[in-house]
Amino acid sequence: MSLLRAEGISVADGDERLLSPLSIDLVPGEPLIILGETGSGKSLMAQALMGTLPAGLQASGQVAVGGHVLKASDPAGFRGLWGREIGVLPQEPWLSLDPLMRAREQIAETHVLVRGLNRRDATERAGSDLATFDLADAGRRYPHELSGGMAQRVAIAAARAGGAKIIIADEPTKGLDTARRDSVANLLLSEIGVSGGLLVITHDLPLARRIGGQVIVLRSGEIVESGATEKVFAAPSQAYTRELIAADPENWTPRDKGNAGGDPVVTGSGLSLARGGKTLFRDLSVSVRSGSVFGVTGPSGCGKSSLGDVLLGLVKPTQGSVRRRAGDAPTAFQKLYQDPVSAFPRRCTLRQSIEDVARLSGRATDTIDAQMNRLGLAPRLLDRRSDAVSGGELQRLSLLRVLLMRPSFIFADEPTSRLDPITQAKVISLLTGVADQDDVAVMLVSHDRALIRNTADDALQMGEVNEKFLPLPEACAASVLQ
Repeated sequence: MSLLRAEGISVADGDERLLSPLSIDLVPGEPLIILGETGSGKSLMAQALMGTLPAGLQASGQVAVGGHVLKASDPAGFRGLWGREIGVLPQEPWLSLDPLMRAREQIAETHVLVRGLNRRDATERAGSDLATFDLADAGRRYPHELSGGMAQRVAIAAARAGGAKIIIADEPTKGLDTARRDSVANLLLSEIGVSGGLLVITHDLPLARRIGGQVIVLRSGEIVESGATEKVFAAPSQAYTRELIAADPENWTPRDKGNAGGDPVVTGSGLSLARGGKTLFRDLSVSVRSGSVFGVTGPSGCGKSSLGDVLLGLVKPTQGSVRRRAGDAPTAFQKLYQDPVSAFPRRCTLRQSIEDVARLSGRATDTIDAQMNRLGLAPRLLDRRSDAVSGGELQRLSLLRVLLMRPSFIFADEPTSRLDPITQAKVISLLTGVADQDDVAVMLVSHDRALIRNTADDALQMGEVNEKFLPLPEACAASVLQ
């Protein structure tokens, strides 16, 4: 018996069809995965099923759920199902969390408004939910005080607090390390049991393998392949599916490593950092050289991003010192952010944002055109706002903006954790190309050990809080100066 049956669901922007008609059948206890790269139509499908499409887009088809038969063209009819019949795990946690509410309060609010619990019981349940996600100490923090992985887990806890039978998880593991990803997968599977429904929209191939069930592979709004997840991954019948699987960092051809690079561009000596009463790292010394890629990996919350911020001078270390190469301007030290959406102003065009940077750095407008071509970006994108381009395009535009500043050091903070495998491979190739061709020192942070192992010249594995720093496997030498 179906928990959710969608028939002929399509999405259009005026005369342009974005999602061709497709039908899905979600049955109890068997997950359904929608897999595809950025722009394939995965999230549009989820929004059509929830009645939450952006203004200007039109959906057609019908959805049967919880005894209701709803028209996709009438989004208002879906509101009564939110939180009660269908719960949604958001793709961008910081955009879904209230910046003025602490983590525990946000989860408690769902228990009050959806489940009808009193405030005291709701607060206790919220505390228990946080503990389940290993976030017992995060209850009093605001969203801006959380790491990307922590914010994602808080958003998941808030979404599942309403007790909905059907969970739609839109990229639920973006920005999470392997352990957290597997934890989320296990939690989602345990939540549906034998009677619940789980629809996972993702480009995370390891997550898809872990979830199992059935899979639909989308490309450009069309179904490319479908079937049992295990069978599709073991023997994909379509070239696109094979390309998608090959783009997993585990399957990358290792980059030529061992490049000693040039002179040190930034060096940290005897660094220690404590934040919020917790020691993130201590007695750590690192050096990043021009023309090389220095990789940093480790679990969420272990201090990877904070280490980069210390080297940039954005955060002062508790102990130790940072030395930058003489003669480099302060603006030569740049950060490529994990979440490109939050790195651009939302109310102006990308052209205005990028031309402002070019003007401040004294670069001619034709430099923008040349870099756009280098990064494979269409000129027309500059006339859009940041929310009107794909994640992969926006991250490449972020890199363009950084390059306009003539960088000598780029701290790339999980720059591809929110990208699909194919787009991720392209962005990493561009980033390593900047190191190789422009003699830039790149510090690449990622929770993906395979990505670092196959990309970095030298690497540092950071452990849990207060643990020693451990080297990666022999494929990457640890560049830790003692």
